[in-house]
Amino acid sequence: MADPIISALKVAASGLDAQSTRLRIVAENMANAQSTGRTPDADPYQRKTVSFRTELEHTTGTQEVRVAEVGTDSAPFVEQFDPSHPAADARGYVKYPNVNMVVEMADMREANRSYEANLQVIKQAREMIAMTIDLLRNS
Repeated sequence: MADPIISALKVAASGLDAQSTRLRIVAENMANAQSTGRTPDADPYQRKTVSFRTELEHTTGTQEVRVAEVGTDSAPFVEQFDPSHPAADARGYVKYPNVNMVVEMADMREANRSYEANLQVIKQAREMIAMTIDLLRNS
């Protein structure tokens, strides 16, 4: 059986890695929220999504978080009438990405809070290890 503190560190570290990927994808979505196709027939940027899975870490017996897939959102693109835009189709409509900034901001906030929670677990585990070492030194 693995040390529970070390197991907690491993789980929190896997959570940090997963939330870091999630934050990177959210940032990419936000950066490309207005990225249209280069030609009238081209599709604009398509919103990316992140799915997670748990994975058994055999040496410690812990369930760790992993990124299962970075996929794309199948929601329809937003069409706006702008006949002067270089990416406008024959009808004068431009296809914009299916990125909703409110959703992205909420997702970013949730990922950030999860990241901070995992950091707090690591901080507490390190403090517990330090306290254990101090107890062993003084006994």
